[in-house]
Amino acid sequence: MEMNKQFPWMDKSLSPRERAEKLVAAMTLEQKIAQLHGAMNTINIYDMPSMDEMSEMSPEEQDQLMAQIQVQRHVKGIEELGIPRFRITNGPVGVGMGDGHPSPPATALPMTIGLAAGFDPELAREYGDIIGSETATLGQHVLEGPGVCLHRTPIAGRNFEYFSEDPYLSGVMGVEVTKAIQEHDVIAMGKHYAVNDQEYERFRTSVELDEHVLRELYLLPFEMLVKDGDIAAMMSAYNRVRGVYATESRYLLNDILRDEWGFQGYVQSDFWSCRSAAASLNAGMDHEMPDAKWLNETNVKNALQDTSLEIETVDRALVRRYTQMFRFNQFERPYNPGEIDAKGHGARSRKIGSQTAVLLKNEDEMLPLDPKAYGSIVIIGQSEFVDDACNGGGGSSKVTPLYTVPPVEGMQNVLQGLGSDSKVSKFTVAKDLSNLKEAKAAAAGADMVIIMAGLVASEGFDLPNPNMLNDQNRMVDELLDINPQTVVVMKDSSPVMMPWISKAKAVLEAWNQGTEDGHVVADLLFGVVNPSGKVPTTYAASEDDLLYAGRPERYPGTDEGNGFPVIRYSEGLNMGYRWFQSQGIKPLFPFGYGLSYTSFELSGFSVTPSTDGKSPVTVNVTVTNTGKVAGAEVVQVYLGIPVQGQPPKRLVGFQKVYLEPNESREVTITIDPTATSHPMGVWDYYERNFVVRPGEYTVYVGTSSEDTPFKGTVVVD
Repeated sequence: MEMNKQFPWMDKSLSPRERAEKLVAAMTLEQKIAQLHGAMNTINIYDMPSMDEMSEMSPEEQDQLMAQIQVQRHVKGIEELGIPRFRITNGPVGVGMGDGHPSPPATALPMTIGLAAGFDPELAREYGDIIGSETATLGQHVLEGPGVCLHRTPIAGRNFEYFSEDPYLSGVMGVEVTKAIQEHDVIAMGKHYAVNDQEYERFRTSVELDEHVLRELYLLPFEMLVKDGDIAAMMSAYNRVRGVYATESRYLLNDILRDEWGFQGYVQSDFWSCRSAAASLNAGMDHEMPDAKWLNETNVKNALQDTSLEIETVDRALVRRYTQMFRFNQFERPYNPGEIDAKGHGARSRKIGSQTAVLLKNEDEMLPLDPKAYGSIVIIGQSEFVDDACNGGGGSSKVTPLYTVPPVEGMQNVLQGLGSDSKVSKFTVAKDLSNLKEAKAAAAGADMVIIMAGLVASEGFDLPNPNMLNDQNRMVDELLDINPQTVVVMKDSSPVMMPWISKAKAVLEAWNQGTEDGHVVADLLFGVVNPSGKVPTTYAASEDDLLYAGRPERYPGTDEGNGFPVIRYSEGLNMGYRWFQSQGIKPLFPFGYGLSYTSFELSGFSVTPSTDGKSPVTVNVTVTNTGKVAGAEVVQVYLGIPVQGQPPKRLVGFQKVYLEPNESREVTITIDPTATSHPMGVWDYYERNFVVRPGEYTVYVGTSSEDTPFKGTVVVD
């Protein structure tokens, strides 16, 4: 009670917003300004290495560079007002760089792209629950994630921390992660708003795209985070959108985010994405991180004096953030970091990882391997894939793992648990392949060869091409000639080319698994777990098939005379699987594709139509496990929209079904035209809204974007 008399904003009978307003009313101007920004000492980011220079660094050197700039990720507290030190940590693949140096270790989860491959909202909830729990345990207030930008190209440096090329899948999974994080009284922060789909020249580039493309693809998962996830914060992007920096775009930060979608949270800048004081605050950016390069006393006071900024706008920014802090009881919670349940969360990470791997090829049912059939097993690959767990995710989201399970150790553990006496060894191939001859000899002398290869992408720069780095393709290609008993395990941050694919009998995409890498891969190879993932982004057969091939204006952008690169999304809605289908290009592996150790059959398809464009459409299909082992299939529903310029198909629903051998289950998937994801809607330039056009809508049902054997129609009058 005494506290309430001293600090009336601590009165819990008031709403979070009322409490925030009382607090701001009690602050001096200097206190307000001090709360507008992070507390890191300002550095000149342009003195940092260029993207090209960073691309030449090793992962260790990149981590050291990031460590130099991550010491202070907080806003200073004001004790006399009861305002706590506001602690911010990065995500979205686990608790990454947080407040303090060094950042405390946490569970290194599978990459977000891998989570999306699970096609399972329940997995996303569990993933977010681990992150939220650990963020709270470590005394942090904000988790910068989930990231829901789209995989427009397979070479984008941050594809690993985004979900998919598909906006609906990204939105569904992102909403579940958000809800789970915020259940721990942690602020989740959607990022990077908006169209931050490449790392090359991310501080300078301007993205030009049509409004319907922006709305139907790139903003859709953000809209779902706001409306379905009630997300507390957004992070604005580095890039320009139509010539205006995202942090200064009133159209994005106010007109769409707040006025149209009803967002009640606050907007934080990405680190050093703030470019101004008055313009950014007026547009709707509320908080600068990580320093006070722009929202410092000099700039803010000058702007107030010359009336380019009003004090009410400053107050508005603070009220928005404090409202969310009060909403999640962050003023009352003392800073008392605890201990993460490393073993328990590691076991959960192992479960998630095993449900997200994708079986890409399995000729003659080579997998699963018989754990007792091989006297000697050798794991061959370059250091980052065979010497330790493949943590992945370079840059600010890199997690310092509590522990790791390397490939050899993990495989030995799993084999012992299966009663096998197989001996597991490894051979580390040099980056320059100088010992490839010796690697071949090791392969020739083993009963079973497991090649491990892939790529680990990083924030800060895009990949030069979709091939694996360091000539790993040559390594894989030549090793596949040595021993017919060879399996390829891919550990990727993003889809890659596989020019050797015709030689391989079995290929498993395991992604960058993090902490439990060794156990997860062994569980899958030896059939402890049946792989059930589906690729969330299309794998192209050739770089020439990608939307930017021969089109530099699409990527990496061109200088159109303004002095900065402009990227034109001239492909329109034809991105991802929509691009391949609209162009008649056969991909290596289509969106939604993934094999299993068992077989499934779909039957009994029916559609209950809606004729008014408002009532739900119900899709029914029966799934039967026709094989000999338990497994899971993902039923996918796509829709053909009868509007000129629309791609052949868009994903509008999916459901993962776990079945025992010979078990059948009817699956019902509802397409609700009024849902936040606008499954039947297109953007109308005159209505300034999504509308459902009259016409004949085609409903496709199957197990990938290409494999949709069932087709029905819905006629909207």
